[in-house]
Amino acid sequence: MNNTKKIIISGVFLALCILLPFLTGNSRQLGTLLSLMHIPVLLCGFICGWQYGLAVGFVAPLLRSMLLGMPPMPIVAVPMAFELAAYGIICGLLYKFLPKRKLSVYVSLVCAMVIGRLVNVAAAYMFGTTAILASLQSVFIGTFVGIIIQIIVIPIIVIALKKSGYINNETNRNVD
Repeated sequence: MNNTKKIIISGVFLALCILLPFLTGNSRQLGTLLSLMHIPVLLCGFICGWQYGLAVGFVAPLLRSMLLGMPPMPIVAVPMAFELAAYGIICGLLYKFLPKRKLSVYVSLVCAMVIGRLVNVAAAYMFGTTAILASLQSVFIGTFVGIIIQIIVIPIIVIALKKSGYINNETNRNVD
């Protein structure tokens, strides 16, 4: 996949990051519960590579906050930008270097989700949210339904794209 195609697909994923939260009626509680903005970022990391996943992940919550006021800036949007950037880079890098097996999709996804959530807590602390236990509860327990959705949906999509030939062993290996 050439860079132009990756940029276009990344733009589509960024647009999905802006649009998917409307499915929750812009409810902050429901949005946190389902974590719909996370899905396009994770897919971007798998499909386009870590650089694109990083960029889309970092920009999406900040752009959505500036355009629509959700997630609230800076207390939620800034830590979320670091979280989603970590998702994109971790899943993209792990998927690039792990053997191309179904299990690798799950390993990459779960590692990205855990590390990204820990990055969110660290960023929240660095940017002034000192309630670490509340942050931990919010990003792990408060997003439990979203975690389950992501663990089910993301591998199905990535494996289907791999079987169709859209993602192949060379797709992510040549992204440097």
